[in-house]
Amino acid sequence: MSESATVSPSVYSKDRPYPAVLIENRLLTKPGSAKETRHLVLNLGEGGPGYEAGDSIGVFPLNRPAEVAEILQRLGATGAESVSLPRVAAPVDFREALTSKLALAGPTRAVLEKFAAKAADPEEQGRLAALSAPGAREAANAFLAERGFVDLLAEFPSVRFTPQEFVDMMRRLMPRLYSIASSPRVFPGEVHLTIVITRYRTNGRDRVGVCSTFLADRVPLREGHVPIFVSHSHFRLPPDGTRDCIMVGPGTGIAPFRAFVQDRAASGATGRNWVFFGDQRRATDFLYEEEWQQYLADGQLVRLDTAFSRDQAHKVYVQDRMRENAAALWSWLEGGAHFYVCGDAKRMAKDVDAALHELVAAQGGLTPEQAASYVKQLKKDKRYQRDVY
Repeated sequence: MSESATVSPSVYSKDRPYPAVLIENRLLTKPGSAKETRHLVLNLGEGGPGYEAGDSIGVFPLNRPAEVAEILQRLGATGAESVSLPRVAAPVDFREALTSKLALAGPTRAVLEKFAAKAADPEEQGRLAALSAPGAREAANAFLAERGFVDLLAEFPSVRFTPQEFVDMMRRLMPRLYSIASSPRVFPGEVHLTIVITRYRTNGRDRVGVCSTFLADRVPLREGHVPIFVSHSHFRLPPDGTRDCIMVGPGTGIAPFRAFVQDRAASGATGRNWVFFGDQRRATDFLYEEEWQQYLADGQLVRLDTAFSRDQAHKVYVQDRMRENAAALWSWLEGGAHFYVCGDAKRMAKDVDAALHELVAAQGGLTPEQAASYVKQLKKDKRYQRDVY
């Protein structure tokens, strides 16, 4: 009998992740896209953790075996050496620590100082000492931004650490959180994810997003287990199914709104649904286009406004579509609609928030201060919710 069949779903947590099985791995973007966005489906089985639309999934990834092997080789280690880690009860093998416990990216200036202290070659020691000097913060940060631990070992081959000394410099490998793109009402026992696979190159090396490529490249379909936990969220549909919902989710920010629309359709909610979606190009980046068109045809989605930034000379974003539809959006808000935003916190969410304040002021005939108060009340009433990262 499997562990999942003998353990209550409530027992699974961040400290005791559930071994989900990857059963689908499908490319969403079309040939020619600048992005690689995938639809991934995890099977939770009958005894897996439960979730609601709006929740997120935490995934514990494994590092790339080739990168682990290179670190071991450059340190002259076998990988069988025993090391101790903070918050890990028993010692583990060095290879296991590098594979599943520690982040191979993100060395700090303190790490440069330790490398400088260990360098046996005078030239290497001089370079490292210069980078770790008090006045070299900016240069050191620029240097480190393009390097992981394996780069430092490659560039400063005279440096030698014991396995324990090496792991003592490293940070924990943290789980990655992804918004769930499915409703349990429609897909019981499954979790759907919408993930951009991160791949780029710096300092002459190919780099990857640890978790995105773990799921995309290194977990075999229907065989390998993905350690996961459910992160329960404040991001929730209105309890009253008659309420309208406005959802702004460019790029992979569309994920929870796929779940929301599925959930609303399955529950028989009568409130209207309006989705704003944006990405680079319609021909290559319109995520779940067929599903949205079907929801429109079925009347379960009454409005779909898209913004494809690279399809015209001037860039158009979701906040621009909001401004173009300001009167209708204001009418929905005044009618009690809930307003949701998911996606990039640094720019998109701020721009959407600014557009919301502007249209509330303009359409409501309010001063900026009054508009700010109106939006603040929306948040207090849980009618303006954000899932941003």
